[in-house]
Formats: sequence, C-alpha cells, structure tokens
Amino acid sequence: MLDTANRTAFDEGHELLRDQVRKFFDKELHPNLDRWEKEEIVDREFWRACGEAGLLCPTMPEEYGGLGADFGYNAVINEELAYAGSSAGITLQSDIVADYILAYGSEEQKQEWLPKMISGEAITAIAMTEPGTGSDLQNVKTTAKRDGNHYVINGSKTYITNGQNADLIVLVAKTDPNERAKGVSLILVEATREGFARGRNLDKIGQHSADTSELFFEDVRVPITNCLGEEGHGFFYLMNQLPQERLSIAVGAQASAQRAFDEAVTFTKERAAFGKTVFDFQNTRFTLADLATDLQVGWAHLDWAIKRHLAGELTATEGSAAKLWHTEVQWKCCDAALQLHGGAGYMNEYPIARIWRDARVQRIYGGTNEIMKEVIGRSL
Repeated sequence: MLDTANRTAFDEGHELLRDQVRKFFDKELHPNLDRWEKEEIVDREFWRACGEAGLLCPTMPEEYGGLGADFGYNAVINEELAYAGSSAGITLQSDIVADYILAYGSEEQKQEWLPKMISGEAITAIAMTEPGTGSDLQNVKTTAKRDGNHYVINGSKTYITNGQNADLIVLVAKTDPNERAKGVSLILVEATREGFARGRNLDKIGQHSADTSELFFEDVRVPITNCLGEEGHGFFYLMNQLPQERLSIAVGAQASAQRAFDEAVTFTKERAAFGKTVFDFQNTRFTLADLATDLQVGWAHLDWAIKRHLAGELTATEGSAAKLWHTEVQWKCCDAALQLHGGAGYMNEYPIARIWRDARVQRIYGGTNEIMKEVIGRSL
C-alpha cells in the first residue's frame, strides 16, 4: 500500500477518494488482473464499474455527469492503478481524451460523448502514431480530405492504446497535406463508420492487459462537424495538452517504482542465503538505500509538479522533465528490484516480473525520453 502520510499535493478529499479506489480495486481489479493479462484485454464490464464508482473522467463538469474535481483526483486514481500493477487504459480516457473534448469540442460533441465516457459506456482512444511516423506529428500521412460536408479519411495508425475496445477515436490527420503543423487537425471517428477497421491486438513485451492495436481508415466518411476544434489547429492543441499528458505518465511511473521497491524489500527480508536473509547483505541494503533516496526525491518532486499543474503553472518543459526523470527512476527501481529477486525475478509468478516488463515502454510512449531531452534542451 502506498504510504501517503507525508504527501503535500493532496487534501482530505483526495485521500477519501484514495480509500474508495483501494476498496474498489480490491473488489473489481485485483481478482481479474491475471486473467486480463492472459486475455490481453480488460473487460468492458470493468470500465462500466469504474464509471459507476465515479472513477472515470472525474475532472469533467457536473453538467456532463462528472465530479467537477481537480487533476489531483486523476492523480490518485493513476497512482493506485500503477501501484496495483495494472495497465488498464482508463487513465488515457480520464487524463487525455476527455480534456481534448472538453477544451476543444463543440457543445454537441461534449453532450454526445462526455456522459458516455464518464459512465464507462464509451471507451476512447487517441490515434497519433503511424507505422512510419512516431514523435514527428507534423509529418503524419493519414489524410482527411474535404468532400462536400464530409471528410474522407485514409491512412493507418499503430500502437494505439484501447484500440480494440474503442468506440471513439480522436484521430490526428492532415487536412492540408501541403502544410506541416498548420495542416494537422483532430477528427472524431466513431468505430461504427464504414471503412474503419481494427487490426490485430499487438503482441507486446509488457502491459499485456492493455489492448494496443493497429487501426485502418479506408475512405472513411465523417461529417465536417466531427472536426475537434478548428481545422488546422490540431498540432497546437496537441502541444497545449502535453504538460498534463506527460505529468500523468510521471505519476504512474513514480507509483510503479515504489511498488517495485516495496516488492524488493519484502522479498529480500524473507529470502535466506548463506545463513542469513538477502536483506542482511550490505550490497542489498546499499542498493535499497539508493533506491529509497531516489523515491524520496521523486515523491517530493511529483507533489511539486502536481501542485503547479493544479495552479495552471506547469509548463511543457517541466512536464517533459517530469516524464523523463520519473520514468528513468522507474526503470532503475524495477530493474534493481528484479535483480534483488535473483532467479525468482525472472519468473512470471512473482509480481516484479510484470512490473519490470510493463515499465519498459514508459520511456518510449508519450514522446521518447530522447525527445524529452530535446524539448528541455530547446528551452535552455
């Protein structure tokens, strides 16, 4: 269990939610984790249960069915989900997609989708990455060409979280292929549209219970009114949302790092070698002391970043730095914790194996850590 006694970013309301989340996960998440890992997808029933418990999109206004809460509520849910060792895509819906629709959507779009997202009836994805285009979103090849009062969409996307379950996709496409940033728009595509197809559920190293898919668009027609915000402003919308997206990744990374550390402490205190516990060896204690120091610094920094974001002050550079630092610490903690497990750490029956596998992608998605360094470097 996460120790939150000395946290500074949260108030009593946040901690009451944390208690609710833990009880909910004990009932609805923990008993199903292993099955979801094998089936490589999370049940839609879990999404609806999250909706009924008020754990989806809590920052959305009450007029759409949300709690009208602050991002701290998202952070609490994110921390508890990551500490539980789950890769369920609910944080993508709550932390990223919902805010795009709220910030840039028409009232009709908000009324149509936000209540369904909050209840868990609708599952969403955001489709950025393409087979030949990763972090360079100005150079996407998927097109949305005007034809009367419709767009005709052609292209493909890959590595899309929630891709198998998604009812609605926020698609990054070129409405003007002759432009770079100014040619990018965000288009809402319902999964029921003719010409839309899901590819395979991709076989990943980790995060097995997170459905991650290829998506294909062949002459998919959607109304012009499905454009999210203004045409040609998509790239700028994406940049505006980056601080929260990258902070969200940092939140999960820190909680996962803590879980890895806690697993290592428990295991080394129980495992005997050469007449004493593994914990009693100086190397073990020094390794854990190093990790404990990183975690202490990490929690202090994370609370600082959350409070800055709640005040509307977290910059894109600071969000990138948070994503970079916390995911690097996550990998350090997970790898060291697995090493301290010895051969047991390589066995899937031990939680550290899943935690370690799931951690590897954190330094890649949301912008690779190399891109984070580029963003930070440009600000100097």
